[in-house]
Amino acid sequence: MKALNMKYRGVNKATDVLSFPIYTCLKEIPKDNSFLLGDIVINLPKAKRQAADHGFTLNEELGWLLIHGLLHLLGYDHEKSRYLKNKMRLKEKELLDVIYNT
Repeated sequence: MKALNMKYRGVNKATDVLSFPIYTCLKEIPKDNSFLLGDIVINLPKAKRQAADHGFTLNEELGWLLIHGLLHLLGYDHEKSRYLKNKMRLKEKELLDVIYNT
């Protein structure tokens, strides 16, 4: 994961999740129901450590990382501004609430 992060983001450290979108903007996404958004890579050892640190189960941590990666594929970017970070966090919480509380 460290090598992927360095190669694609220029960051020389391991990360918990990486997303590789196929489309450069949402307008390019096909309107039918069968398409790919891209790839999501989750660092399982880091997810296990983070789950313990966050007080989550591994499945809860993986769910959060998957949602985080999916939102990146949909164009969310928490690194551009505080506003966009808050917007992404709210969407993550909303989706996690739907998954775990329904």
